[in-house]
Amino acid sequence: MFEWLDYAFMIRALTATTVLSFSVAPVGAFLVLRRLSLAGEAMAHAIVPGIVIAFVVAGLSVASMIVGGLTAGIAVAALTSLLARLTIIREDASLASLYLIALALGIFILSAAGSAVPLKSFLFGSILGIDDETLILIGATATITLVSFALILRPLITNTIDPVFHESQSKRPGLVTQWFMFLVVLNLLGAFKALGTLMAVGLMILPATAARYWVSTITSYLIVTFVFALLSCWIGLIVSFYLPDVPSGPAIVLVAAVFFIVSLIFAPQGFHAGLRLNPFRRRRLPETQSNLNKGDNVYEETH
Repeated sequence: MFEWLDYAFMIRALTATTVLSFSVAPVGAFLVLRRLSLAGEAMAHAIVPGIVIAFVVAGLSVASMIVGGLTAGIAVAALTSLLARLTIIREDASLASLYLIALALGIFILSAAGSAVPLKSFLFGSILGIDDETLILIGATATITLVSFALILRPLITNTIDPVFHESQSKRPGLVTQWFMFLVVLNLLGAFKALGTLMAVGLMILPATAARYWVSTITSYLIVTFVFALLSCWIGLIVSFYLPDVPSGPAIVLVAAVFFIVSLIFAPQGFHAGLRLNPFRRRRLPETQSNLNKGDNVYEETH
């Protein structure tokens, strides 16, 4: 039953995904709280051409892929902001257009260059074949992420709950948001070789959305998100071990999807909570007031 523990590649994969879960859980949680889930998906695709160009130029070098991915991510973010300011297209449409262009460009370059790396591995990852260099990258990503959250957690919570109040109390209000988006791109790069470009953001978003149905405070939210991410990784790896034709990345994300569906149906804040309310008496709060109400317990925990 536990024969998969006898294989070194499984132990390495379990270790890598455990560390990765520590890193992506808080990032995914705040992407959901800040309503940036789709932006995370867009950035996952936006970094593809930078990674591909780095691979074509320097091969499977983690350092070059980090530089290429960060460059592409920053370029797409800057172009999105520029187009939103200078044209009639809004920011969401600009980001969607640019990330689609970036994804198509990356796949085209990878195919045209005659890469020895299979497209399937590029899209879905190869966590079972992870190397030492990637393990170091994942460890460094987790370290930077956890230290960063220890430093910016309180202003990030304030900025998430009430951006206007945060701007009034901070000399550089945009710094927290910019650093958080840097952490998003960094974690996408850390998860890239393990889960692939299409699946990396799934481990960020699905555990976080599933956990949101169970809890109402930030501490418990972060803990439950991590638990869901960790269980998704471990169960997905075991599934892909017994079903060798199934890529590990999609297996992990599908397990996370099961947690999401179960949470949606059975969690205290899932479907049945909404059904208890009379739909004719339900009133939608304004966005700012809704955020404040959701963040009451969160904000109290930080003071």
